[in-house]
Amino acid sequence: MTAVSAQTKWRLIFLPLLLSVLFSCQKLIDEGNITDPVIPVDLATKVSSSVSGFVTDENDEPVPSASVKVGLQTVTTDEYGYFEVRNEQVVKSAATVSVSMGGYFPGIRTYMAEQNKAVFVRIKLIPKNISGNFSGGTGGTVTLPDGLKIALPANAVVNATTGAAYTGMVNVAASWINPTAADLDRIMPGDLRGVDVSGGFKQLTTYGMAAVELTGSTGEKLQVAPGKKAALSFPVPAALQATAPATIPLWFFDEVTGLWKEEGAAVKTGNVYEGEVSHFSFWNCDVPANFVQVNMTVKDSNGNPVSYVHAKISRVTNPQSAASGYTDSTGYVSGAVPANAQLKLEIFSSYACGNPIHTQTFTTANSNIALGVITINTTSAVASITGTATTCANTPVINGFIIMKKGNHYYRYPLSNTGTFQFTTLLCSNTGTSVELIAEDIAASQQGNPTSHNINAGNNAVGNLQACGVTTQQFVNLTINGVSHNYSAPGDSLSLRPAQSGTTLMGFFLSASRMASPFQYTDFAWTGQNIASGSTQSLLEFTSQLINDSTTIINPISVNITEFGAVGQFVSGNFTGILRGAAPANSNYNITCSFRVRRYF
Repeated sequence: MTAVSAQTKWRLIFLPLLLSVLFSCQKLIDEGNITDPVIPVDLATKVSSSVSGFVTDENDEPVPSASVKVGLQTVTTDEYGYFEVRNEQVVKSAATVSVSMGGYFPGIRTYMAEQNKAVFVRIKLIPKNISGNFSGGTGGTVTLPDGLKIALPANAVVNATTGAAYTGMVNVAASWINPTAADLDRIMPGDLRGVDVSGGFKQLTTYGMAAVELTGSTGEKLQVAPGKKAALSFPVPAALQATAPATIPLWFFDEVTGLWKEEGAAVKTGNVYEGEVSHFSFWNCDVPANFVQVNMTVKDSNGNPVSYVHAKISRVTNPQSAASGYTDSTGYVSGAVPANAQLKLEIFSSYACGNPIHTQTFTTANSNIALGVITINTTSAVASITGTATTCANTPVINGFIIMKKGNHYYRYPLSNTGTFQFTTLLCSNTGTSVELIAEDIAASQQGNPTSHNINAGNNAVGNLQACGVTTQQFVNLTINGVSHNYSAPGDSLSLRPAQSGTTLMGFFLSASRMASPFQYTDFAWTGQNIASGSTQSLLEFTSQLINDSTTIINPISVNITEFGAVGQFVSGNFTGILRGAAPANSNYNITCSFRVRRYF
């Protein structure tokens, strides 16, 4: 097998139900890789797949109302950042989960799908912050505090849509993705698989990634001009300096296929990789290698599946070279690992726990390997949680779920059709863990308030949780010149964000989007001075695709706030007024609106 240094680094992404995310290995380039056989990529074969997961922001907080696309289906995340797509046709070898949210780079997870099997993912979005700017006519350089550098020569930028030369101000949104980050598998796009210049399917070892986007002064997308090149400099972490090869292939992320594609190379100069690129997207410094697949199922000593727990695989000779991810709802996980290697498997309650609950070693050869059932025998860290959930009428919830918040992660468990629940989770230690539990009744659009419980090893009967007290209904109801229009979550995307001027909070901005074809949106904002239930605010702006005109607010419009809950609860209100259309028609639009949406700030 190819020699691997003691500084080798791995990353693992786990996905559910007999299919999953990949383990990625860090390997040195040597002559052995030159003769690796070409593994062809099949992007034509499709299977039916179901996908669920959680989307979080850079602070691990839930991202509600994000748009999630799997195959031809598009759904939105709920208040916990949760989404689910069932029975969708996807590419078997490279299915994708694509997340879109304003202010963030796309979040894309790629997985190997299997007919009628479900997968689970966690996706952490990268903020799309402007890191610097320069004139397109003169060119310029933007350097981030972490050392990522983007440089373009003069007259090297065009409008991405029209191809016209652009010489105005170029805004550069960029983010370096640390290849040694503990949460790399949740942040990076894809699953560290790619297609090399020979058309071979490879597993990639990353030494650094970057997300870059260029926009113009009015927000238009920009790109590198044909025949021009931009220079990229990637910092190489100290832990990877010793194993970083002198020259490394460059790869860009293809959002259509969900795979990385080899294009060009970078040279190591000091503690950075320097290379040139002909366009901007996600870029990656990677060493390619072939892979085999491993799978296992994690259960407790009673045979119950241990779902959503953190697993790590590392080389026996280098414990710091680790990959991490989560088991699915059945305790199953599989992924790609290097052949002919001795590896160590460790199971943790979460990646934040310092000590593993279970450890074992195994060796791979040249074929796929099944480890079978991995049994967690310890009694000091396995917790079983049982209980019931009832409606406002004290009858069993027959269509609902339990949300558990443990640490900074949310977990979602279905209720039985008799309103009972039972699931197994792992603890960091035998001292117990505090969790929050919420019962939700889907049919009645009701949920209970969060209740705190101290969970210990062994059986934990938490009693009855009532899915009652907080209506989960979210909507925007509009009447425009007598014609009614309605948006409602979760079918439509409803998002409440701060309306800011710089860092100053000016008010609240509500965006309502219909995700079904044809796509349409309605956005409006209002002030937030001394906002409370019963207060009156001023409408700041109103735009909608339902009005085929450019409108302005002529006379002040009052927004009546009827509900203003704490963060995580709801804001409700209504307003009525007249908008004036553009000249020469100067049409009047009579608007009546009522709304209710959950707040997260």
